[in-house]
Amino acid sequence: MGALIGTDAVVVGAGRGFGRGVAVALAEAGATVVGVARDAGALTALADQVGIVPEPGDATDPELVAKVLTGHRPTLLVLVAGAEPPGGSFHELGWEAFSTNWHVDVRCAFEWLGAALRLPLAPGSQVVVFSSAAALRGSPASGGYAGSKATQRFLAAYAQEESQRNGLGLTFTTVLPTLSAGTDLGRRGIQTYAARTGQSVAEITAALGEPLTPAIAGAAVVELIGRPTGSAYLLGGAGLRPLD
Repeated sequence: MGALIGTDAVVVGAGRGFGRGVAVALAEAGATVVGVARDAGALTALADQVGIVPEPGDATDPELVAKVLTGHRPTLLVLVAGAEPPGGSFHELGWEAFSTNWHVDVRCAFEWLGAALRLPLAPGSQVVVFSSAAALRGSPASGGYAGSKATQRFLAAYAQEESQRNGLGLTFTTVLPTLSAGTDLGRRGIQTYAARTGQSVAEITAALGEPLTPAIAGAAVVELIGRPTGSAYLLGGAGLRPLD
């Protein structure tokens, strides 16, 4: 408790799932946390629980991005927001459904990472981008989801390169969570793949091993604070594992 007193954090996607877990973990560790999400009610509930500062709105809106970053000047920015992927093989989907996560997940990373470089955030600031293990393994029953998550990882790497090229002193890290029954989105994904493969939900859940929960995701971000170089980590129920 109190290890992060003096840390000003912004968590984008704080209203649910891993984002909510990250916001709670940071606040409980003493950080001042600003939560961004579409769901104002979820942010209000989180403010009542752990004292975050709510900033409701569309995480892909560049005006909101500028307002939050210039108004709060975080030293830690965590990007978790994303859309629920469509269920279905790519040839069964129209383009709008297929590209859902490109319009939300990729746009979110594009706007916040770009703004962090242009502002820029203060030297020593850290940015953590939640991608997905689907970026490594593919996800054939969720449209363009895997490709969008791979692009998020690329954008974080590009941002790290730009920081180094311009002497900004910023650290950009990508976290790739595994599929898990520990969130609503993960449970729906497991159901989709159960229907696709003929396996039961219980069989797939058991094969995935220890579930990754929002609390574990939050603890992982706290663990990453202070690491000096940007990198990528697989995140599962047992915690973080470096990818490079």
